[in-house]
Amino acid sequence: MSYQILIQPSGHILTAKSGETILEAALREGFSLPYGCRNGSCGICKGKIIQGSVNYGRHSEETLTEEEIKSGQALFCCASPLTDLIIECQEINAVKDIEIKNLPCRVHKLDLVAPDVMVISLKLPSKQRLQFLPGQYIDILLKDGKRRSFSLANAPHNDEFLQLHVRNYPGGAFTEFVFNHMSIKDIVRFIGPLGSFFLRDTPIDAAIIFLASGTGFAPIKSILEHVLYQENNRSSKRKMVLYWGARTKADLYLADLADNWQQEHENFTFVPVLSEPLPTDNWEGRVGLVHEAVMQDFKNMEKYQVYACGVPAMIKAAYHDFTNYCNLPKNAFFSDVFTPSTSNPSISQES
Repeated sequence: MSYQILIQPSGHILTAKSGETILEAALREGFSLPYGCRNGSCGICKGKIIQGSVNYGRHSEETLTEEEIKSGQALFCCASPLTDLIIECQEINAVKDIEIKNLPCRVHKLDLVAPDVMVISLKLPSKQRLQFLPGQYIDILLKDGKRRSFSLANAPHNDEFLQLHVRNYPGGAFTEFVFNHMSIKDIVRFIGPLGSFFLRDTPIDAAIIFLASGTGFAPIKSILEHVLYQENNRSSKRKMVLYWGARTKADLYLADLADNWQQEHENFTFVPVLSEPLPTDNWEGRVGLVHEAVMQDFKNMEKYQVYACGVPAMIKAAYHDFTNYCNLPKNAFFSDVFTPSTSNPSISQES
């Protein structure tokens, strides 16, 4: 059984599956409602039930009192619809609407996915969740007061753990600590979410080109997983293609994941590109500069959007060539540049 939910004052309509909370249904269908803990502790997701009935779920009685329930209030991270609903809440419509937090977290898992790439899973305190737009990043706070920026690689709907993809740059203050000293259960502190690299509202039939080099795959992964999750139950799905460039096959550290997306979603295509494949790679795929591979396949980008993430040289070349030779509108190119920490002594993006 499913239930229709009308959000006021926006007028947005979504469908909740049986057993889904209002917040889960909204995130699945691409509507950003405010939330913090997702377990009924913080009260950030509190809104009003204008019409209909809900199961209020397990929550702190201090966060949602009996008086508030009688007045029509509910915690949308806990409440599940029992009928069709009309609710009232203020939706998150832009980066400025999202709270930037300073939080501790614990290292939950360390996965060496390539000789120089570590995937870190961070566990937040039990009563905290980080609301963010897919593609945004956090700043890790170092003990000397400096910061290191890392894109969030997990999608917002899958936020039990925050995932970072960290490359071991020589001389990188934080990355060398990650590879040589970091252990499970270590505590780190961060500020976030930050950044304006996120998927803009586009017509459902608009085609999107994603362009990544190295660990620039991290924010692209967050965006793609979120879009594919939202589009699971939609009949109309936008065409998307990911070009991921690296030097050798080992540098495509999660290529199997992208291959699986391609097999499971007919509207998604994955094109890996190597610039310096090793003889032992036995590479039969595309070779060269990743942005040039895009240009070979898309002569006219007039009706496309491009989301590019990676090293400065790739971003600069892609923007110049796409806008000058492939008719890409300048306002349709969105990018996030990754620079090693040694290039900026105070704030830099290492992943």
